Amino acid sequence: MAGAECCSNPPTLNPNAGIGHVEKFAGLDSYLTGSSHSNLAVLLISDVFGYEAPNLRKLADKIAASGYYVVVPDFFYGEPYDPQNPNRPIGEWLKDHGTDKGFEDAKPVVEALKSKGISAIGAVGFCWGAKVVVELAKPKLIQVAVLLHPTFVTVEDISAVDIPIGILGAEIDQVSPPELIKKFEEVLKAKPRVDSYVKVVPKVAHGWTVRYDPQDSKAVKDAEEAHHFVLDWFPKHLK
Repeated sequence: MAGAECCSNPPTLNPNAGIGHVEKFAGLDSYLTGSSHSNLAVLLISDVFGYEAPNLRKLADKIAASGYYVVVPDFFYGEPYDPQNPNRPIGEWLKDHGTDKGFEDAKPVVEALKSKGISAIGAVGFCWGAKVVVELAKPKLIQVAVLLHPTFVTVEDISAVDIPIGILGAEIDQVSPPELIKKFEEVLKAKPRVDSYVKVVPKVAHGWTVRYDPQDSKAVKDAEEAHHFVLDWFPKHLK
């Protein structure tokens, strides 16, 4: 279950963040960045704080600079989780914004990308978004997956994945503790035909890849190391 860690260090949302733009894509407000002429796309699926998080969009722009068309949909329909709203605790909020709904909403996004002539799609999921990405991976609706500090993802989920998958977990994480991440690694190692990479990153906490303080040089360095992994993973596998 999503706990306090899932909701810690909330970002200051900014609808104008990033060098891309927002428009409707498959019926969802989406942040779009990169060349729309690319035949390779990357879907970024956010944590509970949604698609207006500046650090998330900054990573989207980095991925786009490598030649990908990047789509960051608003799967929460303008209602990201707000820890300042006492009337909508995370458990209540999730009743309206479950990962099962996110998965159903992601399918038309994948179809819309294919209709644009996209030949291969990768996806990165953060916390809540990691569960949606793994659901897309199971039926091979996407070709490459990355899970960053996943939430709700189970060993059974990982067992059902047969596409290249990279997973980075945090050492300080009660949502998906290192023991669980290591179980993911064991499952994937038993499937040598599936190209995988799994790592528990030391001395970082759940959410570190996107919920960092840009003024904190150590936090920025830790996040950027994870970003470099993402930027290396897609050129190897998304073709």
